[in-house]
Amino acid sequence: MAEVTLKGVEKTYPNGFKAVHGINLNIREGEFMVFVGPSGCAKSTTLRMIAGLEDISGGDIYIGDKRVNDLPPKDRGISMVFQNYALYPHMSVYDNMAFGLKQQKLPKDEIQERIAVAAKTLDIEHLLDNKPGEMSGGQRQRVALGRAMVRKPDVFLFDEPLSNLDAKLRVSTRVSISQLHSDLKREGQNATMIYVTHDQVEAMTLGDRICVLNQGKIMQVDTPMNLYQYPANKFVAGFIGSPAMNLIKSKIIEIDGVMSVESESGVCWQLPQDKQAIARDKIGQWVWFGVRPEHIQLAHQDDDLAVAVNTQTHPVDVVESMGNELYLYFTVGDDKLVARVPFDGQHIAKSGDEALLHFNTAQCHLFDLHTEQSLALNAD
Repeated sequence: MAEVTLKGVEKTYPNGFKAVHGINLNIREGEFMVFVGPSGCAKSTTLRMIAGLEDISGGDIYIGDKRVNDLPPKDRGISMVFQNYALYPHMSVYDNMAFGLKQQKLPKDEIQERIAVAAKTLDIEHLLDNKPGEMSGGQRQRVALGRAMVRKPDVFLFDEPLSNLDAKLRVSTRVSISQLHSDLKREGQNATMIYVTHDQVEAMTLGDRICVLNQGKIMQVDTPMNLYQYPANKFVAGFIGSPAMNLIKSKIIEIDGVMSVESESGVCWQLPQDKQAIARDKIGQWVWFGVRPEHIQLAHQDDDLAVAVNTQTHPVDVVESMGNELYLYFTVGDDKLVARVPFDGQHIAKSGDEALLHFNTAQCHLFDLHTEQSLALNAD
């Protein structure tokens, strides 16, 4: 297996549109790296450039210590799993998995052994004589995974492989891919995997690290939890997390030595000492104040939160029940916000209610209004 390194990689199309802007990224050997971002952010384009299916306009791509810019896909030591499975409909599962190995002229015994191992790992042994048309979408996707496995590539590439599956199958197949990565590691194969998705749940559950892309640029590369807890900029803060982080244009103010953020509608939230320290040079200036939905708590008249700092009354516009929790949608001035609160059978918020909501600013985030970079990073 091998690491993958991108150095200043660019992609410009003949019409002059620049899709990828000088990406620098090192994907470690054996790492599960996920590319995530909105539609049009160039995540699939970047993956296809690594695969050799798309020419690069500038920079270099290395797989291991080999520069692969000019190598055809078959010589790059990669295996790719596509969104649409790309199986030969007239061939059995066995023949689909064996096809590439036969092209490499491997001995028949070795082909049989590789397929047997992959089929057992993916629980498709009973499907080896079936044709793709006789199987479900999840089974076909596992066959596509098996076909990639048997080649024993240096790098596995996944291009939104689960997007054609229904919700239940997406979960089970996602677990299969994660299990595959773990199993290969246990067997001594440091399987480097690069996975493209627009689904942040897939990204957060699969990736050792996640590369968040937007408009052909890297916004942040980090572990799932670091991305969630320490977003480097407003884009990552708003993209990672469901429901998305609430982001409110606010001014840093100081009254009697205490700093707060004040929204355009005049609503204030007092900042804790550590946040005051990083925002001190922004007094009188506008910033983006961010607070995740789960850090807005529903308070009740008979508990301590009801009289705590940063507890405010706001009318609830809409309540969505998710079973074990509620999403409370409310408005502060012109800002549409959402709180994510546990379901409590004794205190059920309803649309139109005046709700006591406590903003836990110890967990808030502050971003520069213009650069949109985290003030916490600048303080470091």
